[in-house]
Amino acid sequence: MKFLNLILQVTALLCLTVYLGAQSTINGIVTDDHDQPLSFANVILYNAHDSVMVKGEVSDDSGRYEMAYIPGGDYWISVSFVGLPTYDGSTFTLAENEVKTIDDIGLHQADNNLVEVVVIAEKPLIEVKPDKMVFNVEGSVNATGNDAMELLRKSPGVVIDNNDNIMLLGKSGVKVYIDGKPSPLSTSDLAEYLKTVQSEQIELIEIITNPSSKYDAEGNAGIINIKFKRDKSIGFNGNVTAGLSIGKRQRYNGNVNLNYRNKNFNTYGQVGYYEGANWNKMNLYREQLGGKFVQENNEGGDWKGLNYRLGTDYFLNKKNTVGFLVTGNQNENFWTSDSRMEIGTIGSETFDELLVAGTETTQNRSNSNVNINYVFDNGDGKTLSIDADYGRYRNSSDAYQPNYYFDATGENLIKEKIYNLITPTDIDIYTIKLDHETTALGGKIGAGVKFALVRTDNIFDFYNMFDGEEVLDFNRSNQFVYSENVNAAYANYSKQGEKLGIQLGLRLEQTNSEGDLTALKNTNDENVKRSYLDLFPSGGLSYQINEKNSLQLNYSRRIQRPNYQDLNPFEGRLDELTFQKGNPFLNPQYAHNIQLSHSFNYRFNTSLSYSSTKDLISRIVDIQGEDATFITWLNLANQKNLSLSFSAPITVTKWYSIFTNMSGYRTQNEADFGDGKIVDLTATAFNVYQQHTINLPADIKLELSGWYNSKSIWEGSFLMNPMGSLDIGIQKRILQKKANLKISYSDLLGTNRWGGISNFGALYMDISGRHDSQRVKLNFTYQFGNDQVKRARKRSTGLEDESSRVKSGG
Repeated sequence: MKFLNLILQVTALLCLTVYLGAQSTINGIVTDDHDQPLSFANVILYNAHDSVMVKGEVSDDSGRYEMAYIPGGDYWISVSFVGLPTYDGSTFTLAENEVKTIDDIGLHQADNNLVEVVVIAEKPLIEVKPDKMVFNVEGSVNATGNDAMELLRKSPGVVIDNNDNIMLLGKSGVKVYIDGKPSPLSTSDLAEYLKTVQSEQIELIEIITNPSSKYDAEGNAGIINIKFKRDKSIGFNGNVTAGLSIGKRQRYNGNVNLNYRNKNFNTYGQVGYYEGANWNKMNLYREQLGGKFVQENNEGGDWKGLNYRLGTDYFLNKKNTVGFLVTGNQNENFWTSDSRMEIGTIGSETFDELLVAGTETTQNRSNSNVNINYVFDNGDGKTLSIDADYGRYRNSSDAYQPNYYFDATGENLIKEKIYNLITPTDIDIYTIKLDHETTALGGKIGAGVKFALVRTDNIFDFYNMFDGEEVLDFNRSNQFVYSENVNAAYANYSKQGEKLGIQLGLRLEQTNSEGDLTALKNTNDENVKRSYLDLFPSGGLSYQINEKNSLQLNYSRRIQRPNYQDLNPFEGRLDELTFQKGNPFLNPQYAHNIQLSHSFNYRFNTSLSYSSTKDLISRIVDIQGEDATFITWLNLANQKNLSLSFSAPITVTKWYSIFTNMSGYRTQNEADFGDGKIVDLTATAFNVYQQHTINLPADIKLELSGWYNSKSIWEGSFLMNPMGSLDIGIQKRILQKKANLKISYSDLLGTNRWGGISNFGALYMDISGRHDSQRVKLNFTYQFGNDQVKRARKRSTGLEDESSRVKSGG
């Protein structure tokens, strides 16, 4: 019956297909001093009412440009090319369904002695498009000196909790893409990687709440795509960046980007070095089975590393391109944790004993990805893309953890338990995918296939320490090997008419997986095999009510498979009585998402969304015995989420602008695990992001930005307290506008702190903490070479979904 209902839903969507006409098109030719075609000129279309950029193109070898799917209205065009004065055209009116040819635009040298003309264009901070929201990182002063994880925290509708889990519009299960491909790293490894990526390396962040069938079905809450900077035209160019961040601990980073392009190939590369230290503080109060436990934990550590990217696109001819891309990250860190826990009885003002634990962990991460790509584009709507990828992820961890129990005075040692945990993890991912798109039935038809194979090998060696000697614990040591194969195929149809647009898609994914736990003590062996087939329909309608108002309606069914390491039953310990472990019996979660959006004047955007999730994968805190507590992953029965969001860029004057994004949502989590372990939480929450930008004389820009998250539900059973941050920054262009000097101060009021309460079964827990968020950040960027180098290809690879599920142990 479920399959029949699904077929009926798809059939109903297909019945919506109607004949639609095309929207308006603008074309023209750009010439030089000698009336010869000028290639690689930047052609920008602006809305005449508010001078907001509508579309940008680059002229081809014949000097020709074309902008399709433009709604009727009043516009003006700006054309620029390095070394030539910028052309700003007069206002013209574009009728509905019109093909308008602009008179030839000539860029003529005004001064023969002119050495250089620097053309600077700024994108709006936030662009809201029919299928996504775009956060232009380059346009933000307060983004400077931040890492990618901090940038996500500033992104509209995005919330990051104290464990670096990412939520979008109140929903977990966000899939993070890097340059159009899903990262193979999951929660902890992904967070560590994003913290090594500096804002100066990032061009923009795309937030896609309802992806089409072309995207992998993975990602319950949607997709966040982080796009790295590439350069823009013929010749050689690059930039050098240096940064310093000062807080309780200091951090440093440097980055070099280089790009060279001619008519035959484009080569680009980037290398970045980072070094620094972090600090975190966490307090836990818990009650279980008559006992109370008051714990204070201070964490810190030093880290350093290197990330790199090297790619080349070779243009066989105008229609065929081949390329390769190598990316990687090397990271070393030394992490320490000092924990003090008072253990007593509920109702007593004193405690009975004291547990003092200190953990020292040395970690080394080495991640690399190789992509080979072929693209055919006939220039008339027919494209073919083939990607082959290999991802290699290596993570080694060596943790030394002494536990000392004292009496109530804290002076007399009762007992000690000292452990050493060695936990290497190897992950290999192989993918190949093919995507094809062509024009047909008055629109575009796309189809594709993908094959993915993943193998993870995790070793957990648990040693007891006696008089400084390691003794392997056979009862706790084991090996967990997980393999997964996903085969996928999809078809997608889209059509845009004068008023009505339609998009329909269907994706099929077949999954085979096996998790094999081999213990040194054979009685603890486990093996879990699964095989399942799923259909994921998606669809969307857009309707242009009039010149200023439009509506969009989108639907998609999504899946969230468990992260590879969340299936791993190994234990990662804060101390002997506080640890976390995975769950090899986790099921994937499924979600139905629907969203209705309204846009007014292409600036004010409102969205109403609803999702229903079954078997929600959630982190739960539970008890073991009388005095231990642990974190694990379980499937909740259901989650329902209703959200409303609004965003608006407001130009107050020519020198003062405001961007506001507000999201409100109501979340309900339900589950009954028996033995009184019930989850029944409902919370109405909201978050706000606002940025004020003031352009001052002498090329100085001042920026004030902040975000606030109200009370909300976290990880299934926690009701979290409000938190927020206020940042201020200033930027100055120097050295003939080739360099930027920026300084900012983050978390001005010290409000970026977290806390919450959980009641689950026999456990009551109150947690709170903060990190090193109040920081002064200095950043210097210098650009050199031709600043109009044509942009390297933005290509997605096949490794995107699998890589976002890699997670380190501990």
